[in-house]
Amino acid sequence: MRSEVLHFQFDFIPHFLGIGPWGQLPKGDIANTGGSSMPVQTDKARQPPKLLDQMRESMRVRHYSPRTEETYCQWIRRYILFHQKRHPKEMGEVEINAFLTHLAVKENVSASTQNQALSAILYLYRHVIGRDVGDLGNVIRARKPKRLPVVMTREEVKSVLDQLSDDKWAMASLLYGSGLRLMECLRLRVQDLDFSNKEILVRDGKGGKDRRTMLPQSLIPVLQKHLAHVKMIHEKDLTDGWGQVVLPGALDRKYPNAPTEWRWQWVFPQENRWKNRTTGEEGRHHIHETILQRAVREAVTRAGVVKRVGCHTFRHCFATHLLEAGYDIRTIQELLGHKDVSTTMIYTHVLNKGGKGVKSPMDGL
Repeated sequence: MRSEVLHFQFDFIPHFLGIGPWGQLPKGDIANTGGSSMPVQTDKARQPPKLLDQMRESMRVRHYSPRTEETYCQWIRRYILFHQKRHPKEMGEVEINAFLTHLAVKENVSASTQNQALSAILYLYRHVIGRDVGDLGNVIRARKPKRLPVVMTREEVKSVLDQLSDDKWAMASLLYGSGLRLMECLRLRVQDLDFSNKEILVRDGKGGKDRRTMLPQSLIPVLQKHLAHVKMIHEKDLTDGWGQVVLPGALDRKYPNAPTEWRWQWVFPQENRWKNRTTGEEGRHHIHETILQRAVREAVTRAGVVKRVGCHTFRHCFATHLLEAGYDIRTIQELLGHKDVSTTMIYTHVLNKGGKGVKSPMDGL
């Protein structure tokens, strides 16, 4: 689904949003008032938290992902600016209806984008403002088209993988061989790979759920060799006085030595260490998703595959090829981590070859 979240630049943003003229939060306690360039110190004790600060804090308490947090805040900005910077407390069902209708009619957004905007607004009213939203009336809904996933044949998958090398090949092979989502693959840590049981433990996947999926036998020697190289890099980082990674939640406070332990290191670390210019600290994060996305896009072009293929296409191929091989759809559902089997049912389209299995009369001439 395409994302319609846009970034805007404004000359003036309402003070209650708590964001600067370029959509950024003010640094420290310095605010800009009255159009003057002279900074003034604000009194935190007297001023309540800004609206977006309250929303961010609320979402972090409920363990929403950082991307969902940023996306929801963007939608709240757009909602407020659409209504000439009125405070959401002063608005209700009528204004929400008007905004959603505008998205569908004027901006021609997809149904998933409109639902995303509605979810952000409902969250604001229910969990930040503390008010339930009533009947929204006759909201004009964006049409939700029925789309089938793009699936490559086994030959096409092989031709694309043949155009990749080193860690790019290993990552793309895991997407196809284990049915991982892109970020699930990039966020793998050393301890998540169970070579003995040929399993991968996916931690904090979509919806905050853990699951186990298969680790292809053919990838084990490649990954073991790759990890040996990564361990050498980690040991060099430790020698240089660094070698720490960011741990989920507050684990670094509970286990102070864990950030330097081998088991917590990324399977696919970035090539160069990041450096904090303020503290001077250095470390490694996992490879950025755009690196693999770009590599796959270029590999598809070189392989001559004309289908619209991206990293997520490998996951579609994983499910489709397992279903073609006769595996139970419930098993595939668990491997993919789908909450409802109806989501997995979309891959049953492969059972209906060419027009629901009907032979064309043209082929009988």
